Amino acid sequence: MKEQFKKFLNEEQDPKAIEKVTSKLNDILMKNEVIGYIAVQKKPALTVLPDSIVMTNKRIIICQPKNLGLSMNFIDYTWDDIEGTFVKENILGSEFSFSTKTDMQVSIDYIPKIQARKIFTYAKEQLDILKNGAVTSVITEEIAPSLIHESELIEEMETEEVTDFAEIMPVVSNYAEPIVESTTTSAEKKASELTQDELFAKLQNYKKLLDNGLILQGEYDALKKEILSYM
Repeated sequence: MKEQFKKFLNEEQDPKAIEKVTSKLNDILMKNEVIGYIAVQKKPALTVLPDSIVMTNKRIIICQPKNLGLSMNFIDYTWDDIEGTFVKENILGSEFSFSTKTDMQVSIDYIPKIQARKIFTYAKEQLDILKNGAVTSVITEEIAPSLIHESELIEEMETEEVTDFAEIMPVVSNYAEPIVESTTTSAEKKASELTQDELFAKLQNYKKLLDNGLILQGEYDALKKEILSYM
């Protein structure tokens, strides 16, 4: 059992809470549903059993232990039901909340800050995939160079302004490795000066480029790791 849940202990989640949640989730996961991240409350009162937020590729699942942990309530919201997500950082952890298209507001408090940032980023990525997946177009190597030089490509992808042109050049270059390396160096110089909102926006920009085939998965993973290191 430990091998199944220890990958979700990266940000000091309560091991007992993770083990209890994952053992019960196995019975309710849908076909092709994958758990992406689990955040666990860290309440001041140690006697209170924590709630957990489970992020999957299909939905958000709120897990609430009941009867001294002998049973558990599950409340889920599919990504197409969710209108927006929010994080408010407080002295004792953060409050993660989201709104639905039926004007319902759901909030979970006392989430450790790093965990709250991770689920916020994961949620933004899933909503972005849902929003742009249907309009993603395939760009061939023959037409990619000319499209990249056109501002309309950035507008069609609905990305924010790209200030560093080297960020999208690796797709059309015959020398991908040197350019990716220089891009990383440039990001290091600028990321330390960005606010949290700007870092989230920059991460979303990279995700849109990945979804539209303008960067490779490995390049996106490296850029994502770099951005998260400054959060």
